Amino acid sequence: MAASIASSGATAGGGVAEGPTRVLCLGNDLIADDALGIVAARRLCVRLADAGTPAPTQRSFDPALTARAYEFAGIGLVEVVESALTGMYLLEAVVGASRLIVVDTVVTGASDPGTVLELRESDLDGPRGGSPHSIGLLETLDLARALGLDVPGDVVILAVEAGDDLTVGGDMTVPVKAAVPIVVERVMTLIEGGVAMPA
Repeated sequence: MAASIASSGATAGGGVAEGPTRVLCLGNDLIADDALGIVAARRLCVRLADAGTPAPTQRSFDPALTARAYEFAGIGLVEVVESALTGMYLLEAVVGASRLIVVDTVVTGASDPGTVLELRESDLDGPRGGSPHSIGLLETLDLARALGLDVPGDVVILAVEAGDDLTVGGDMTVPVKAAVPIVVERVMTLIEGGVAMPA
């Protein structure tokens, strides 16, 4: 991982990267609703392959990450990265992209399962909780900036309220499964520069 980060184009003072748009889909397809991010990533790749041209990623990723890339006229390179990793293992996934769109599940108890929330980093100020993936993501973004690495200036998190994030080998619950196409459509709109989702 260190070699890949070192070659990401980060400057000594850090800053905002000028790389691709990256869609980081977090989850574990062995655990009920936690599979949402992985399922969404694979459906998104089908959509992107139809709309763009498959291309190599601009960097090599840790083998624990699955990365695919697509070239779009007028937009540039879009990378889709799948990961079941958490914490500082996500450092490589946040460095070197100009925009970062994150797809993950959360458990807040404040919304019905299947509810799709669109959040910015500033919406998550204060105590951070909900998903083990998103906790690690936010802390990793903070660390990357503190280290002077090139990180996205634009981070959008599409969080889906989970109903069951514990059952190993279980299917996604019906409301969360129904949220997958909504998430994919929203990601496509964000890639194309769409406006914020209504509250």
